[in-house]
Amino acid sequence: MMDPYLLFAQAFNDTMTKYTEGLLKTQEFMSKNKIDVGSTPADVIYVGRKIRLLHYKNEQIKHKVPIIVVYALINKHYILDLQPDRSFVGNLVRQGFDVYMVDWGVPEPIDKHLTFDDYIGRYLDRLVNMVRDNSSSEKVTLIGYCQGGTMSTMYTALKQEKVANLVTIAPVIDTSKDNSVVATLCKSIDADRIIDAYGNLPAEFLHRFYTMLKPFSQGIYKYVNFVNNIDDEYFRSNFLRVEKWLYDTPAIAGGLFKQWINDIYKRNALAKGEFYLCGKRIDLRSIEVPLFNIVASDDHLVAPQCSITLNQYVSSEDKTLRVYTCGHIGLIASKLSQNVILPELGKWLSRKMLNNNN
Repeated sequence: MMDPYLLFAQAFNDTMTKYTEGLLKTQEFMSKNKIDVGSTPADVIYVGRKIRLLHYKNEQIKHKVPIIVVYALINKHYILDLQPDRSFVGNLVRQGFDVYMVDWGVPEPIDKHLTFDDYIGRYLDRLVNMVRDNSSSEKVTLIGYCQGGTMSTMYTALKQEKVANLVTIAPVIDTSKDNSVVATLCKSIDADRIIDAYGNLPAEFLHRFYTMLKPFSQGIYKYVNFVNNIDDEYFRSNFLRVEKWLYDTPAIAGGLFKQWINDIYKRNALAKGEFYLCGKRIDLRSIEVPLFNIVASDDHLVAPQCSITLNQYVSSEDKTLRVYTCGHIGLIASKLSQNVILPELGKWLSRKMLNNNN
């Protein structure tokens, strides 16, 4: 009988050999091939301070109230339009909605003082007004994902008269109930010291941060799996698109990053009603618009309870909570999202717009 330690050593050596092969093959494919993302046709109708507003083409719009999809300031927006058969925005377009998307761009060193006052009170408000004018609609529906869900919630509390419906997907709301590795790290880092040293949070920090969350599944086994499925063109294309997105990470404006860590995670100021935006205290209880809150039961980036509590805070009479058995990305880029989550969201939105005679 072979020594179990030798068996382990051999298995480990085989795994690391495949990991190295997978990593090298990934780099080779990405350097030699164009990785297509953002497949849903769209017009860029605004560019300013590196921020873009995309308007997706749709000749069969059934609903007057436009949708603005607000992504996070981490990574890039095209995870919501990664490939045709798993496109979040593409599904909404096919359902007859008038869809816009915010691309926050990449902050430069000069942007290190930007805060939520700028991104929400100035930039997002400007984009909302542009969509209202462009669509001849008094109000918009906001769909915010992850940090974008938090920002959409803040905006709704600030400018509720412009919002018809609020849809949040894994929003960071009550960090006192977030026991995820992400929350633990965020509550322990010295954001002031980092930003004082770098100005903006460097993209490299985010790369290392997310690899630390699942070092084996995200740092080793995914490349082993890539080698094992390298001849499957569909698998390979999907893998490379996600890999492109993971490493296409912008810096984060220093002022906003400090607020995100110090106010949202450490002080839990948003849930406590102690967060100020443009000089106004953001009170979640002031929100009365219809709410559809989408949460993943297996989310390792935002603990489910951190998001679920939004339904308890808002004063909306019409509020819906849906918890799906999937992970963070599965909410917006999976078969479950396409076949279950988006159809249910579409029916809910259709009813809201019908009730408003739109």
